[in-house]
Amino acid sequence: MADFTLPKSLQDENLPHSVKDMSLEEKQQLACDIRQTIIQVVAKNGGHLAPSLGVVELTLALLTVFDPSTDHIIWDVGHQCYPWKLLTKRAKKFNTLRQLHGLAGFPKISESPEFDRFVGGHASVSISAGLGMAMARDLNGTHENVISVIGDGALTGGLAFEALNQAGALNKRMIVVLNENGMSISNNVGALSQFLSRNLAHKNFLTFKEVTGELLKRIPKIGDTLYNIADKGEKSFKTFFTQGMIFEALGFNYIGPIDGNNLEELIRHLEIAKEAEKPILLHIRTKKGLGYPPAENNPSRFHRVPGFEPETGLVPTPKINAEQGPGFTKIFGKSLCELASEDKKIVAICAAMPDGTGLGEFHSRFPDRFIDVGICEEHAVTFAAGMATRGLKPVVCIYSTFLQRAYDQLIHDVCLQNLPVVFCLDRSGLVGEDGASHHGVFDLTYLRSIPHMHVMAPRDESDLPDCLYTALQLGKPCAIRYPAMPTHAKIDEHTEYKLLEVGKGEMLLEAEQKDVCVVAVGHRVHTCIEAIKNTGKNNISLFDARWVRPLPKDQLTELAQTYEGLIFVEENCRAGGFSSACLEFLVDAELMGNCKILRLGIPQEDFAEHGPVEELRKIYGLDAESLAKQFAEFANMVKNG
Repeated sequence: MADFTLPKSLQDENLPHSVKDMSLEEKQQLACDIRQTIIQVVAKNGGHLAPSLGVVELTLALLTVFDPSTDHIIWDVGHQCYPWKLLTKRAKKFNTLRQLHGLAGFPKISESPEFDRFVGGHASVSISAGLGMAMARDLNGTHENVISVIGDGALTGGLAFEALNQAGALNKRMIVVLNENGMSISNNVGALSQFLSRNLAHKNFLTFKEVTGELLKRIPKIGDTLYNIADKGEKSFKTFFTQGMIFEALGFNYIGPIDGNNLEELIRHLEIAKEAEKPILLHIRTKKGLGYPPAENNPSRFHRVPGFEPETGLVPTPKINAEQGPGFTKIFGKSLCELASEDKKIVAICAAMPDGTGLGEFHSRFPDRFIDVGICEEHAVTFAAGMATRGLKPVVCIYSTFLQRAYDQLIHDVCLQNLPVVFCLDRSGLVGEDGASHHGVFDLTYLRSIPHMHVMAPRDESDLPDCLYTALQLGKPCAIRYPAMPTHAKIDEHTEYKLLEVGKGEMLLEAEQKDVCVVAVGHRVHTCIEAIKNTGKNNISLFDARWVRPLPKDQLTELAQTYEGLIFVEENCRAGGFSSACLEFLVDAELMGNCKILRLGIPQEDFAEHGPVEELRKIYGLDAESLAKQFAEFANMVKNG
């Protein structure tokens, strides 16, 4: 970013440690500089704008009260981590945010071992990780503080409550900062709760409560009874008027809610929490997008945003390519609505991403048949299984990377019972700037190994509606995986749904010379067509498998017997993926003979990094230019023996 300018306050070589010694006015000016820098960079690179703008004061307060070099501060999900990156010795590289070989969009230990304590790509993990660190601290005999920062959205995940339950039982010294940036609590109730919490949570009160409790316990015969009555009375009074009842019940001392954008209040309450020897939950309320009116007025639109004009907040209209499809997500949403209008048993389920999975229109048209379960992928799958036992046709729409979290439920609750649940996996394949935690490159591997599961990968937007229609007619578990982005192929308007033959692919290009056949699956098919044309050779055919489970075995048999070389192409991890499935079949059926094999996909050696999708595809040899070169070299090798 040639025009990147870093404010002088962020050039301080002593950051983050100098924050502690700044005056309130200096911190407030630093907060303004942080916001302007984030807006400047995200406008160019894209990213999670509104969540990060909302936690600037929280970040400064944490660095005022705690020592980030020794204390462990864990950011859940990481949508809120941009101020943290700016203040922890990464400001000079902040213009590389989400770019290839640049700063990651999420906390990353390898990027900053001193300050990033845990990878934060998936939600609801911070309390579990923090509790593990607190346990290790006590066993190691050290004294650092452990602070887990989690949003109210991430708190919907069951993993967070499992950790809260365990933390309360173990009574470990740790702090959970619950950052609520929604508007679910009314102002009147919030003000009363803040008033009561400010008094009841003061460290003098906590000390008084503990001392009094010990005195009551020492009274002969009736001491324990009096203590229990007093303890219950204090909790019932406090939690009756606050949102803290559930956290108190789980063994946490609850403070809040307080204004999470008020630096003085934050620092004061964090100091109180720091003095406690028990688990503390500090409930704060922040405003998403604070300091940037377009994000304040439309926080969901600016939660994750592509590049935009910082002066207006407007996202430039992308240039329309007549040869480019409309995008899988859009076509999926349209098709599901059409099918649901004819079949009232179809129900749509998502895990906190209705718009991202294309279900916005479905929600509007069929509100009684739409369920957003929150960030609860495991629950979404078993919930759908329950519906399926009663004759409904649940369609579970989840990003590929997040369905990984429900692997046991896929096996035990759906496939073991052979229930007709349809899984639509958006964001499959490489997803770009969100990086390693979000790439959907394992779904073919983890899905195809499960008995009863059917797996399809449509090649383009016109193929997707028929895949969806077929999946809904199967009466068995079925997954459809596709990317969010459009294919680079002109797509005809879909007018009629047809039932696809299970386990049957389609020959798209048949060469005169039967030397090499490319066997591709999913959205790389059109790229393979382009690559084959670019080779200028007339001895390379192309077969679209479409089905990963069951494989098109009869057609694969014919291909292995006809061609001297087969090239398998997938945008999935090669280990256990589509090409592995094909090789397993060919070997077991003794069809390999002298047939030469080339497998192209994502290597297993490491997780794919973040960066523009096309740059990543070039790295892994999956773009049209790289494929053409590999196809030509392989064809020459086959032809020349």
